Amino acid sequence: MLPSHLRSLRLQVQRSRLQTLRPFTGFQRSPRTIGQNRQYSQYTGDESSKEEGGSGKQPKTSLLNVSLTWGALLLATSLSIERWYYGSPANRKADGETSGYGSPEDFKQAIEDLRKDLSHLEHGVSTTPDDLYAHGFSVNDYHPGISHTVVVYPQSTEDVVKIVKIATKYRMPVTAYSGATSLEGQFRGVSKSTFVGCHNGRESDFEKHKAGGICVDMGSMDKILEIHAEDSDLVCQPGARWMDVNETLKEKGIPLFFPLDPAPTATIGGMFSTGCSGTNAVRYGTAKGEWFLNATIVLPSGEVIKTRRRSRKSAAGFDVTKLFIGAEGTLGIVTEVTIRLAPLLPTTVAVAQFPNVRAATEAVGEILNQGVGIQCVELVDDIFMQATNTYGVSKRKWPEKDSLFFKFQGPSQASLKETAEIVKKVVKKYGATNFELARSKEEADELWNDRKNAHYSGMALLPGGKGWPTDVCVPVSNLPQLVAETKEDLSGIGLKSTIVGHVGDGNFHALILFKTEEEKERAHEAVRRMVKRAIALDGTCTGEHGVGIGKKEYLLEELDPLNLFNPGKLYPDDEEIERQD
Repeated sequence: MLPSHLRSLRLQVQRSRLQTLRPFTGFQRSPRTIGQNRQYSQYTGDESSKEEGGSGKQPKTSLLNVSLTWGALLLATSLSIERWYYGSPANRKADGETSGYGSPEDFKQAIEDLRKDLSHLEHGVSTTPDDLYAHGFSVNDYHPGISHTVVVYPQSTEDVVKIVKIATKYRMPVTAYSGATSLEGQFRGVSKSTFVGCHNGRESDFEKHKAGGICVDMGSMDKILEIHAEDSDLVCQPGARWMDVNETLKEKGIPLFFPLDPAPTATIGGMFSTGCSGTNAVRYGTAKGEWFLNATIVLPSGEVIKTRRRSRKSAAGFDVTKLFIGAEGTLGIVTEVTIRLAPLLPTTVAVAQFPNVRAATEAVGEILNQGVGIQCVELVDDIFMQATNTYGVSKRKWPEKDSLFFKFQGPSQASLKETAEIVKKVVKKYGATNFELARSKEEADELWNDRKNAHYSGMALLPGGKGWPTDVCVPVSNLPQLVAETKEDLSGIGLKSTIVGHVGDGNFHALILFKTEEEKERAHEAVRRMVKRAIALDGTCTGEHGVGIGKKEYLLEELDPLNLFNPGKLYPDDEEIERQD
């Protein structure tokens, strides 16, 4: 909070600017003071003020007020002249200026400093080619592997601070790495386009580096630090895996669990940074709900902040925690998180087949409006069911039809049975057949595992191929149209693909398989059409995968498709980037 004398000065300056500029602008009222036209009209100096009871006299303006106003005008004029004469700041280069990132020699010195400052860690710094490539490559997506320069393995917040300060000193890019389950290239090394597009970087400078950046592997920071069962929360490091957290609670006999459920090996830090969700989102929402109560974060300056206290809720100012959720490591590195837990309630699983995907998705909307205990409702298409049979892990032979997988939740077995009966009646209206309810917990787990193996089942359709996984999200009422049109579109591109979806919250995924570059481009064009279709239906380019590399191109279209809001500011235009080469 500002000291009282500074607050007074700020108010005085604000009033003086308004009062002094008004004679030049002719303003008669302020948007913040509608209805007080009489007060402001007297400042215009015209005759209308007398008719409204004003004195018709302008208030005396102090020398300080006039000086501040004219000073601001002169400053604005000077900045405009400077920009006109010298050009955009993005285009200016001093003689001999090089990339905004450090030189190859800087990077080498940074690695030396990392080895020195992290000498207390066994195998804390690695530059082996296999290690570098493993951290910049994934078999789960289509992005080319891009190696880092060095991989470091911190074990504490203090270690991360040292790493960040060295990165700042030598101008070395930093990429946080945890479970490596993200599908849009979030943990890749610095690419040529990124290097050239940032901080006056040039292609020749990138070629000298070949690869760039520090990969901060948070895998060694995987401890559960505190469990507060009475408060239904838990404090852990970012490398802790959500499944391990839930298993620990189960072993300790604590009837609570963390309900966000993305990929099985996903970590808490990665889930926080990508704004994840999963199959449970229809019941528990996403990472951008209240599941992350606070976080300890190392900022790019090396400063450490804690976003808030551990209370269940807070109305104290900005929600700083949510600023970092979904930021994908661009604002800081998470080193500790407090997560909220939920009561562990009985569940069971059911499956039903439908004549087509439109009928299946239309049924979901009516089911949700029944108010029954639905924890998950998942759409899988006929090709996915074929892939599940091909993959061979399932203990059963599935009908190869468009289907819905349900997970019911309730406080008792009677409530689960009641939910199942209501859902069975609804799906029957939409042509569902073979409604099957699990007869035991073991059978329920088997059914649900077939759904959770979606990615690997899909990849089994094209041995030796690659997959382009993508997701979009729309309002639930628009989902039947989106899924039906996408299904029809994908059937005509000559590539194998599967569709699965968290249809209870309007989110669905497609996995398009390819082998050649030409097939990859066909897949890319299909994804573009899918995203444009989703945005046109009031949706988003990604419901849970995040942006990373793969979805950057769609952000402008989603957020400001006509590029109307203050264009050309803050971020360099494409033309400015090209002129830097």
